Amino acid sequence: MIDKTRVTFTVNDSPTEVWVWPHQSLLQVLRDELGHTEVKYGCGEGVCGTCTVLLDGESINACLVFAVQVDGQSVTTVQGLGEGRSTHPLQDRFLELGASQCGFCTPGMLLVAHEFLSRRPDAGREEIRSALAGNLCRCTGYTKILDAVEAFARERETGPGGEREA
Repeated sequence: MIDKTRVTFTVNDSPTEVWVWPHQSLLQVLRDELGHTEVKYGCGEGVCGTCTVLLDGESINACLVFAVQVDGQSVTTVQGLGEGRSTHPLQDRFLELGASQCGFCTPGMLLVAHEFLSRRPDAGREEIRSALAGNLCRCTGYTKILDAVEAFARERETGPGGEREA
């Protein structure tokens, strides 16, 4: 008989302890056990990117990771991007530029873009497009998503007023 295992990790800066079955994916635990429905179920095969979360700062598909594997680590969902009740500036660009329609792919897109730009803040449009290639969207056609990510990257580089930051 296989028993549940206690897993302790952080979700959006909140310490979390949950008892899981060895076969439960991180996606299942986040959604079904912890109520983080902002993490979406898409394909269940790691192809669509809708279940993307950050694990210790790196984007992963939560459907491909067993919950027991994240013991002692830090998970960030899209709710963890902003501070408190405010949105992250990248989320603001998505809203302003119409990069989100149905919202199903949006959390994964935001997390991948955030993680990628933290490593490559000066990335150009083609590099951004390549970084987002693992996240599928059926509504926007990607142009507005790329516009929003590129606008955020430029704003980080030059500052909100368009002046290059020192």
